[in-house]
Amino acid sequence: MTASSAPAQHDLKRVAIGTEQFEGEVQRYLDSGEHDSNLKGWPGDNFVKVAQQTRHRLRSALVEETLRRAHGFDSQVSVPVNLNAWARDKLSPMVNGLFPAHERSVVVGVLARGVVFLTPQNISSVLMKQTWPSTAWNLANLYLTSVGAPALAQDACHIVGLSEETTCFVSTSYFDDTDPFADFVVHEAAHVFHNCKRFTVGLEENRRKEFLLRIDYAKRETFAYACEAYSRITSMANSMRQREDALERHANGPLPPDERVDHNEYLDILAEAVRTRNGWQHILNQCAPSKSC
Repeated sequence: MTASSAPAQHDLKRVAIGTEQFEGEVQRYLDSGEHDSNLKGWPGDNFVKVAQQTRHRLRSALVEETLRRAHGFDSQVSVPVNLNAWARDKLSPMVNGLFPAHERSVVVGVLARGVVFLTPQNISSVLMKQTWPSTAWNLANLYLTSVGAPALAQDACHIVGLSEETTCFVSTSYFDDTDPFADFVVHEAAHVFHNCKRFTVGLEENRRKEFLLRIDYAKRETFAYACEAYSRITSMANSMRQREDALERHANGPLPPDERVDHNEYLDILAEAVRTRNGWQHILNQCAPSKSC
């Protein structure tokens, strides 16, 4: 062995170790959704290059594993051909009840364009486009669960929808849900109101109106679940008596399976909402921050 060959072998060994560590991080991400965000020791000439290559490698591995797990699990559900028009019809009552007339077209347009059902046709591109690795991982599990395939981890959150900025990702199991008071398209759209700043969609804002709606942090889930249930109640009932009967059926059935939602408070909010002219505004008022905030 010559003196000049030793460094080359040392470099090759270092590259091999680095590659092994890198692939170990990829596997950790697939198993848990977590990875070393510091990118220490990952391949690349500089931080930007490392970040780009890391993102591409993690997303590519996630897509490959998601497709492998979903193989053979056929989804027979088809989404509406004109999804935008369908979403507008679905979300317009909530928008009309919560926003002044001159803002409604803007808001419902943003919400309708943001509804994305995860399907075999779009899952690869959706996962590759996500900014945050954790979001992509959660969406992969959402999709796998929707087609009946094994999730990436046993303790993965089995969610049916996820909101990111103005986009609402929804499971196609939406079309199979038999709960008459469930509508997770409305639920996820309700979360957009506290995620989206008004100026980003061209609406005027001020110190008191930075986001589309002011919703107390601790009551965001209560607000979303109440909007979801109220949407279903008003769609099946034309009179106050019918709305009260529908609410009673809901109260005697499954309630939001979320520890962040106080069921008594939730039902009290809905009870008053079904009796008022604009129940949407009542839900918002009950979930808004205190005036001292």
